[in-house]
Amino acid sequence: MEFTGGGRLEVRLTPSDVGKRVSVRQLTESGSGPEKFTDTVGVLTSWDGGVLLITRRSGERVRVPESALVGGKVVPAAPARRRGPAASFQELTRVAARSWQPVEDEPLGEWRLRAASGFTRRANSVLPLGEPGMPLDAALARVRHWYGERGLPPYIQAATGAEGTQEVLCAELERRGWLREVTAEVRVGALAPLADREVAEPGTGPFSVRLHRTVDAAWLRRYQRSPGEPGAEVRQVLGAGPSVWFATVPGPEGPGEPGGPEDAGPGDAGAAGAGAPAAIGRCVVDGRWAGFMAVEVDPAYRRRGLATAVMAALARRALEEGASAAWLQVEVENTAARALYDPLGFAIHHHYHHFRSP
Repeated sequence: MEFTGGGRLEVRLTPSDVGKRVSVRQLTESGSGPEKFTDTVGVLTSWDGGVLLITRRSGERVRVPESALVGGKVVPAAPARRRGPAASFQELTRVAARSWQPVEDEPLGEWRLRAASGFTRRANSVLPLGEPGMPLDAALARVRHWYGERGLPPYIQAATGAEGTQEVLCAELERRGWLREVTAEVRVGALAPLADREVAEPGTGPFSVRLHRTVDAAWLRRYQRSPGEPGAEVRQVLGAGPSVWFATVPGPEGPGEPGGPEDAGPGDAGAAGAGAPAAIGRCVVDGRWAGFMAVEVDPAYRRRGLATAVMAALARRALEEGASAAWLQVEVENTAARALYDPLGFAIHHHYHHFRSP
């Protein structure tokens, strides 16, 4: 905060600072007792009707009435992450997009319209990495028309929490009634420590991690993101990417030990049916990056380290292909998966959100 010579806070913000990262202090309580204040740091996404809208790193929006504002200034962009490999928002987003390639896509200025018959929002949403080349309302109308022609709900994927993310776009979408349905963390970490985790060699022990290049029927029986008989678009999206690997842990002969509620973990969606593997995973190697996704474990085999074993085996293969850094995406509501990734050294880089047209 800025102080005047008399020690008072000073507001050094104007509506022209919309889109910049700011720090503000507002009065939350006053009266006969001591005054109380709250500080907020984030991107100033609008200043309308006497109210400032500030978006925090997580995507949370804070409304600050001008009448309660006692101090404020523009501050530098968020400092670089101290944990995990250095990466820009643009680089990570493009890498992630190449790991979830749609069946069809079309440019709209610097936006990308993506569709895959509805399989996974990441392949069925607009990726806006710049300007659409037309006014926002016209671009949104084009988006609704494009997805409507395909019988799909219009989604836009936009991010918050790093330098160059899209806090202003998120605020404009919400102002127009677009609903934020999903928020996920994008996490990064070093690859070598993950690869060093102990993992059974293929073909040994009661559980073994088997790596293969193509997705097979057994793997799909465990994959809970595509219940029922998967369509051709599922195999196409999962199989696309610079260098794709699938991991499978076949279940041992005989039933597993059912786990209780405390055994919940990634992919906690119940048993996938007879013949499904004990665990699966997918990794896409892209230059220095290895992306981990679809790590799922049969509830009967939780708490045995299978998720870590799957990721370690995939990490070893990614290292052999020259990767050095790792990334993954996890929905904020998936507390079990987040608890797995924390001790593996994955730190939050930014958040992304899927907005659905009203």
